[in-house]
Amino acid sequence: IIKMDADVIRIGGGPTGIAAAAELIKRGIKKVLIIEKGSITESINKYPKRMVFFSTAENIEVGGLPFPTSNVKPTRIEALQYYRKVVAYYDPNLLLYTEVTNVKKKKGLFYVTTHRKNTYTAKFVIVATGYFDFPRKLNIPGEDLPHVTKYYDEPYKYSFSKVVIVGAGNSAVSAALELYRHDVDVTIVHRGEDFKKTAKYWLIPDLQNRIKEGKIKTKFNRMVTSIEVGKINVKNLVSNKIETLNADFVIMMVGYLPDVNFLQKIGLNVSSEALKPEFNENTFETKIDNLFLCGTVMAGTKTETIFIENGRDHAKQIAEIIKERNSKN
Repeated sequence: IIKMDADVIRIGGGPTGIAAAAELIKRGIKKVLIIEKGSITESINKYPKRMVFFSTAENIEVGGLPFPTSNVKPTRIEALQYYRKVVAYYDPNLLLYTEVTNVKKKKGLFYVTTHRKNTYTAKFVIVATGYFDFPRKLNIPGEDLPHVTKYYDEPYKYSFSKVVIVGAGNSAVSAALELYRHDVDVTIVHRGEDFKKTAKYWLIPDLQNRIKEGKIKTKFNRMVTSIEVGKINVKNLVSNKIETLNADFVIMMVGYLPDVNFLQKIGLNVSSEALKPEFNENTFETKIDNLFLCGTVMAGTKTETIFIENGRDHAKQIAEIIKERNSKN
């Protein structure tokens, strides 16, 4: 059933999706439809509940609307409130809790089909599906046990228990410090020799001091081989010996991936190793004319290279291109 037509359909309702919709509407393109399989800013909903952004409020503003906050760096709650207000202000058409299953182009028009079997048409499509819904898997026994999670929310349920964090990036470092300060016995396991270079520099001294005090334990050069109830087995990459660590809970913080299956299904080429979809680096347009990528979906496995700060700039560039092409039709 073809339900309606639009000038532009945005697949994804995260901050960059909202930014693109706002930029399009500012440029006089009113028939903008956002289709989102969850809630508005679903990914931020999944962030740790007490999270504070690494960026300042000014750097994650979108649509030219100021981001009021009592602190230099906003909290997750403030961001949820802010982006909701941006959507309310620009008032694009919304389809929430609706998953896009396919995108096909026929005679210059896109047909976007959802899991509800409805089809929506548009002259332009912008894919901004992010990556947070697809945690990287290690493909090891026990990875899907109930006490294993791919997301960290808050520390209270872990108090007075043993937690093993797998990973050594920003999220792992932040979680380890917060857990330690809430009476959690924390061990960090990572296959590298040290914390990732992308970990925020102001967190590392705090963490290193806690490690020196023996309050947070680390197991570097270790690869997780399996997880069982109450324990996790790791291989020492130096000695090749298997070690067993006690673990009431395991938090897997080893990164996230784009939805490769969806990108390939709609006709895009995706590199086999970096999982980066093919697009024009200057215009963000794919090999399919008038189908653009925006935000972290473009990053493949290098998710640390694209974030709200530069994703919102991509949205402006795409909006300018669409405005120019739309005016010629």
